[in-house]
Amino acid sequence: MRLAELSERSGVSTATIKYYLREGLLQPGRRISATQAEYGEDHLRRLRLVRALIQIGGVPVAAAREVIAAAEDESLDHHLRLGAATRALPCAEEVAEDDPAVETARRSVETLLERLGWSSDPDKDMVNPARRRLVDSVAALVRLGYPCGVEQLLPYGQLAAQLAVSDLDLIEEQPTPAGQIEAAVALTVLYEPVLLSLRRIAHSEESARRF
Repeated sequence: MRLAELSERSGVSTATIKYYLREGLLQPGRRISATQAEYGEDHLRRLRLVRALIQIGGVPVAAAREVIAAAEDESLDHHLRLGAATRALPCAEEVAEDDPAVETARRSVETLLERLGWSSDPDKDMVNPARRRLVDSVAALVRLGYPCGVEQLLPYGQLAAQLAVSDLDLIEEQPTPAGQIEAAVALTVLYEPVLLSLRRIAHSEESARRF
């Protein structure tokens, strides 16, 4: 397809597509003349991913470029490429190591992961932005005195394990490894607001039932 058709099918303006091309977020098309190029379904899928990251997920262009680079790193096996791509998404700032609440939270998180049967290496865990965010979030609860022990956190971990099965089932519906990696990134960005919204609706329903 030509640029105009790619724009129409993706819902992204031609000016924005050209910007993504300049920034390396979209792979170049097949050159058919000095001023024209041809694009395929791979470009359409990539545009949808970039749009999900930047326009919907609010991911900065530089971070989006890192996500895409990780997704395309064929030196990694499929599991590591999935992890590298989603880890490149913006997540959390570095936690303050000298904060007593952080150490309390870290111990709780390590015990939680053990109870869930999930791999836990304290040295490697803090390289993982999702685990850093978990420690930081639990530390905030510790500081404010809200319940955040392992017994309180365990139901959330168990629900997350069930959700992971559903997430990976959706990802595996994509027919190619590249498509699965892109789906992992897009679904991470797009389904987290769905999960948060459903949780808040469920709170309203349960509150009405109780009170």
